[in-house]
Amino acid sequence: MQIARTKQEVRDAVAAARSEGLSVGLVPTMGALHEGHMSLVRRAVEECDYSVVSIFVNPTQFGPGEDLEAYPRDLETDAKLCEGEGVNLVFAPSVEEMYDSNSCTVVSVKGLTEGLCGAHRPGHFDGVTTVVCKLFNIVQPDRAYFGLKDYQQFVVVRAMTRDLDIPVEIKGCPTVREEDGLAASSRNRYLNERERRAAPKLYEALLAGARAAREGATGREVERVVAEVLGQEPLFRPQYIRAVDPETLTPLGDSSGPMVIAAAAYLGDTRLIDNVTVEG
Repeated sequence: MQIARTKQEVRDAVAAARSEGLSVGLVPTMGALHEGHMSLVRRAVEECDYSVVSIFVNPTQFGPGEDLEAYPRDLETDAKLCEGEGVNLVFAPSVEEMYDSNSCTVVSVKGLTEGLCGAHRPGHFDGVTTVVCKLFNIVQPDRAYFGLKDYQQFVVVRAMTRDLDIPVEIKGCPTVREEDGLAASSRNRYLNERERRAAPKLYEALLAGARAAREGATGREVERVVAEVLGQEPLFRPQYIRAVDPETLTPLGDSSGPMVIAAAAYLGDTRLIDNVTVEG
C-alpha cells in the first residue's frame, strides 16, 4: 500500500491504475478511523479495482470554537487499518498541500445546507463541498463512498456532484452502530464513562419517532416524540430535532409520509448527530 503526501503522487498512481483499465474508488475521511469508516473502505475495495482513502483533517469545515486542534489524529494506526483491508493508496496531505496560500475559490451548495447542521455550523458545508470537490479533481474516482450517519452531507455532496457534472457515482452506505445503538463516530472517544452510558438514548429517541411516523404522525408530531424520549436523559442538550423530506431536507411540519428524522445534541462537550429514515 502506498502512502501519498502530494497531489502529484496521487495523480501518478491513479494514472498508472487507469492505464491498466482499473476502476477507482475513493473514501474521503478525516482519519481517526472506526468501524463506520472501515465499512466504507470494505465496500470500496469490494466494488473497485483500485481503492483510495484520503485522510485529511480539513480546517475549512471547522467553525470558531470547534474541535479542530483536539480532533484525533493517528495516521500510523489509520494506515495499518487501511492496509489490512487491501487499500491501494492512502492520501494524507498537509494543509499547505491541499490549500495554496492564494486560494480564493469556495464551492457552495445553496438551499440544502441551510437547515439541520448547516443552521448551527455556518460555513461548515462550504468547507466540506470545497474539499470534496478538490479530492474528486485530484483522484478522479469512478465512485466515492459516504456514510449515511452524516445524511445532510451525503445529500449535499450528491447535489454538488450532479450540478457540477462531476463524473463520480456517489454511494451512500448505512450507519454502523455499536451494540447498544450508538452510531460510530470519531468523536465518541470524547465521552466519559457516564456520558457513554447515556449516549444510546439518542438512537432510542429517533426510533420512537420512526414508530410514530409509521403510524401516520406528522413531522411536527414526530419531532415532539423524539424530544420527549430524549428528554428522559438529562445529560443531553438537544441542538435540533427535525423530520425532513429525504430529498429536499425541508421540514415536513404538518405533513406525514417518507422522512428522515435527524437530530444533533450535546452530551457534555461532545456534539453527537444521528438520523433514521422512514420509508413511505
